[in-house]
Amino acid sequence: MKKLPLVLIVEDESAIAELIAVNLRHNGFQPVWAEDGEAAQRELDAVLPDVILLDWMLPGTSGLMLARKWRADARTKTVPILMLTARGDEPDKVAGLDAGADDYITKPFSTQELLARIRAVLRRRAPEQLADTVSLGPLVLDAATHRVSYDGQPLKVAPTEFKLLHYLMRHAERVHSRTQLLDKVWGDHVFIEERTVDVHVKRLREALGSAGIMVETVRGAGYRATAQPAVLQAQAQAQPQ
Repeated sequence: MKKLPLVLIVEDESAIAELIAVNLRHNGFQPVWAEDGEAAQRELDAVLPDVILLDWMLPGTSGLMLARKWRADARTKTVPILMLTARGDEPDKVAGLDAGADDYITKPFSTQELLARIRAVLRRRAPEQLADTVSLGPLVLDAATHRVSYDGQPLKVAPTEFKLLHYLMRHAERVHSRTQLLDKVWGDHVFIEERTVDVHVKRLREALGSAGIMVETVRGAGYRATAQPAVLQAQAQAQPQ
């Protein structure tokens, strides 16, 4: 029997949580409800969910703080987080993404939009289907084993950032606009804003460490993966002959 995707709902308003849970059950998901951060942590300690629906405004620890906490924990780092928020302003959305949320949905929302966003983050979490190995200088990505290394040292890259890096490396030295990346990497960007790409590129660079400069920003155009970053070229030119 196929296992139903487990969705942890972290929401202090019981009426909203129950409505979400009913709709999830009717659409092939297994919902679990936690009314605050402590209850959510107990659920996470017991079983890792496939997706977390996390309310921004919670009693005690806020959803924003919980997202940061779970992203910093190796065990929960790769679990997709969908932030539920009444805050629709751009700075608040960006704050949610920066805290580690994979996506956000503004209240009030329709059941169909919620389901679409959940399915979208689950698709992005799925392993890359192209089982190839790509190299760009000392940076190596193995899609079959979902591993990335730089100068032989393994790097930890989260699922969405892994797909982004894989695409950029397979099309190295080419500049890709945010719209192109949304189409090729996310593939379901009807619900995703271009600013989301910037946040994931930032996370990718952080995960790559010293190799982060290999993912370049091309002002006014987009991003590219390159074996000869402009930073290194500038340093080389500055060296005395």
